[in-house]
Amino acid sequence: MSKIPDDLHYSEEHEYVRPSDEPGTVVIGITDYAQGELGDVVYVELPEVGGKFSQMDVFGTIEAVKAVSELFCPVAGEVVEINTALEGDPALVNRDPYGDGWMIKLQLRSVDDLNQLLTATDYAQHIGE
Repeated sequence: MSKIPDDLHYSEEHEYVRPSDEPGTVVIGITDYAQGELGDVVYVELPEVGGKFSQMDVFGTIEAVKAVSELFCPVAGEVVEINTALEGDPALVNRDPYGDGWMIKLQLRSVDDLNQLLTATDYAQHIGE
């Protein structure tokens, strides 16, 4: 059974969005379910700080032993920080997807984008849990 924190927003493509301490800024990563499906993560390619993305644009890739997957931006905005710790230890995504395994921080273009995402209950139904 995957961990699905109640206080996050989710995309159907298995990314999560968590509010950060900075107003209008969110933290984005992949869900516990997604990292479990991928298996051992060996490489994460993230965008440059300052990169601008529309909702559902590809913002990077994640490579595991058995697959390479695109990472989709669940909300529109500008990258204000990337998790550089993933360069040296991409397996953080496996060990702590909602904590140290986060991927990017994004300054939201519109808070309304969050309303288009799934709740924890919706996401659990989406993945069949």
